[in-house]
Amino acid sequence: MCLTVVLARYLPLTTAQRGATPPVPALTSPPIRPAGTVGSEPGRVWDIQNEDALATAPMPVLPLEASQPQPLSQDVAGPPIQLPTPSPRLGQWTADAGLPATPEGALAQLAELASTALRGADPDTVERAYGELSSTDGPVARDTQLYRFAVDFRAHAGLPATGPVPGLTVTFTPVEGLIKGTADGGDFVVACVLGEFAADYQTRSAKAGIGDCQALRFDGGRWQVSPTRLAAAAPNAWPGSRDAVRVGYRELRHVS
Repeated sequence: MCLTVVLARYLPLTTAQRGATPPVPALTSPPIRPAGTVGSEPGRVWDIQNEDALATAPMPVLPLEASQPQPLSQDVAGPPIQLPTPSPRLGQWTADAGLPATPEGALAQLAELASTALRGADPDTVERAYGELSSTDGPVARDTQLYRFAVDFRAHAGLPATGPVPGLTVTFTPVEGLIKGTADGGDFVVACVLGEFAADYQTRSAKAGIGDCQALRFDGGRWQVSPTRLAAAAPNAWPGSRDAVRVGYRELRHVS
């Protein structure tokens, strides 16, 4: 049973909604690229081989139950991570201005992306938010963990595939995160965010811990989803739980 089924079982299904389940899009093949790729900055060459290796290195696998609300652990994986706050830009859904070229800046960008993308658990929203921060020739939104989660969630809950749903409120609040690693002098970062996914619909509610990892590059003065291979899937755990600590997730604190 997948996580989305566990969440969806708390949401009522009407008879009219119990139709065929739309298929989850298949993963597309990543492009074949040379070992070094020129960046947008003059003279910049990225170490694609090392970036791909870091992005695709597997993450710990947790049981489904790890994502469910549960008692918090008294242990921590490390001190809180201090995150800078991004500034909005005119015409952008996802704030992406003013973040420094640091691992914390990359993680702050991912936290902003995930919270924006999962608003309403709408695949179209995921696609737009992801597209605003994606480099050219990179992984497409439909291959990402968040997009496939949104598709699954709506399908198993018997909700319309996309668009607003009267009475449905969905939020994703980033709570913890980790830096998987860096490359290219720190301008390439694989970051992971863990947050509380909350869905309310027709007097029913459900919560779960949802994680997301992305490979990001600081290029052109801002953090972007890197045109490398898709980052390995993030472990889903309830923030603050023993499993979250074991993976290495740490509390996120935003600073001005």
